Amino acid sequence: MWQWLVDAYQHHIVRSGRELLFLVFIGVVGSFLFIRLSTRMIRAQVKWWPGNVTPGGMHIHHVVFGLVFLLIGGIGNFALRGEGRPFRELLALLFGIGVGLVLDEFALILHLEDVYWAEEGRRSLDAVLLSVLFIGLLLIGEVPLGGRDPNDTHWAVAAAWTITLFLVIITLLKGKFWTALLGVMIPLFVFVGAIRLARPRSVWSRWRYEARPKRMARAERREARWHGKVDRLRIRMMDFIAGAPTRAPEVAAEPSGDEPDVISPTPPETVVSRDRATS
Repeated sequence: MWQWLVDAYQHHIVRSGRELLFLVFIGVVGSFLFIRLSTRMIRAQVKWWPGNVTPGGMHIHHVVFGLVFLLIGGIGNFALRGEGRPFRELLALLFGIGVGLVLDEFALILHLEDVYWAEEGRRSLDAVLLSVLFIGLLLIGEVPLGGRDPNDTHWAVAAAWTITLFLVIITLLKGKFWTALLGVMIPLFVFVGAIRLARPRSVWSRWRYEARPKRMARAERREARWHGKVDRLRIRMMDFIAGAPTRAPEVAAEPSGDEPDVISPTPPETVVSRDRATS
């Protein structure tokens, strides 16, 4: 079993010149899984787990360590001359670790607010999954926009890339984000995504379906039948891997000002008879 894995690694990774990319992939996946385990242990208040890094009472987010690793791994690889083994491999692994740590707090960078366990924090998981998918497709030999056949002319390649980019834009306008991203690497996805109906809340549906209620109704039925199930399955998978976000407490609705003022009845005054008062 181990020998088969070694032979497969040598044949598909080393001989094809993808060893550094594979180490980046391992760094991204490994650092993401480790830091998610760490944050979940901290969230669960496990006593024996080290906890947050807070020198002097200031909490340092792990995106800071990720940026340091990115700088060391990236600049170090450019600075090395020749093969530089095994330092180039170590720097590639360090670069991947930095990518994983930074993307795990992508939502913090996007919102400029600590939303790690909020609903907005799911953007970090989307960023990590996208990067893992992109690197994985590169590892198996896929090239953005379908690559290039050595027998194709420059005009044929330019035409294929232009058509693919056009279909990617159409697919994005139809609200199919993941289909468009996959189509950058595998053009078949955007060919299908551009032809099929748009999602009801997409830009395309607002442009083209508002005057066509039957088509909008079809899109809504398809959304309820397929996309809703897929989204729920994706959210369950993300919660299983990274932990569910904290539910925001329900806030009581404030009065809008349109409600009529309610006047509480004034309690009747106690009448004291003169006889009793003077007695």
